[in-house]
Amino acid sequence: MMTSAKVVPTFASVALLVLLAAPVRAQEACGGSKNIVQTAVAAGQFKTLVKAVEAAGLADTLSGSGPFTVFAPTDEAFAKLPAGTLESLLQNPAALKSVLLYHVVPGKVMAADVVKLKSAKTALGQSVRIDASQEVRVGNAKMTKTDIAASNGVIHVIDTVIIPKNDIIEAARAAGSFTTLLTAIEAAGLTDTLRGDGPFTVFAPTNEAFAKLPKETLDALLTDKTKLASILTYHVVPGKVLAADVVKLTEAKTVQGQSVKISAADGVTVDNAKVVKTDVSATNGVIHVIDTVIIPG
Repeated sequence: MMTSAKVVPTFASVALLVLLAAPVRAQEACGGSKNIVQTAVAAGQFKTLVKAVEAAGLADTLSGSGPFTVFAPTDEAFAKLPAGTLESLLQNPAALKSVLLYHVVPGKVMAADVVKLKSAKTALGQSVRIDASQEVRVGNAKMTKTDIAASNGVIHVIDTVIIPKNDIIEAARAAGSFTTLLTAIEAAGLTDTLRGDGPFTVFAPTNEAFAKLPKETLDALLTDKTKLASILTYHVVPGKVLAADVVKLTEAKTVQGQSVKISAADGVTVDNAKVVKTDVSATNGVIHVIDTVIIPG
């Protein structure tokens, strides 16, 4: 006599079914009539997130047409941050904006699609890892509720604030003195490159260094992608070359192809630029700060 096989659900399958069942209740409650920011305010458990969004100047963006998928940390998630971290972020809008954009994925990605992903590219530009092998995790955060509908996207609730990698771009942004450099990197289409594995050594001109250039020169460069990329890659050396090794060099071949001259005879100089700060660490390399934009010959 044949007997039917007994199906024993795994923990992962039960957890996934429970998680995917939550959207129906969430959508019934919210109806999707409010935008992302209004929905977060109405939920009552995202007070810190809303405060951070406003402090970072993102409220209008996240109230816009989108659509956006927001992995939204609760107030309890923000409370788990090390002491002083939130206060520090709230005083540094650029760094705060980076952290928040790391929680946003362009497009409307419902839970049923999230669980099929291994990663998702965020509005910051970095990708966040997704793991649905047991419970659903985004970075190191657990998704606790899904598919809270908004008129311009969807919110998935997470229990931990996820922090982007401190790559070259984010290290420069956090420093606060490289806004012109970051604008130029974006204009040259090099942002994703400098978020890559590398490693890279970047001789980074400050805002004051760029201000030494005639305004018409800088304006022209920002509209000439090829020339701008050539100048910027002349500031990048492949590999991670710390200050202790830089001073041993007389030259270094750049990503642009030409070599820069290095001298440690009277302070450290790279071509005609003085190195004013060294060894600003990043996950994919290191930044040395220079006081002049260097131009390839």
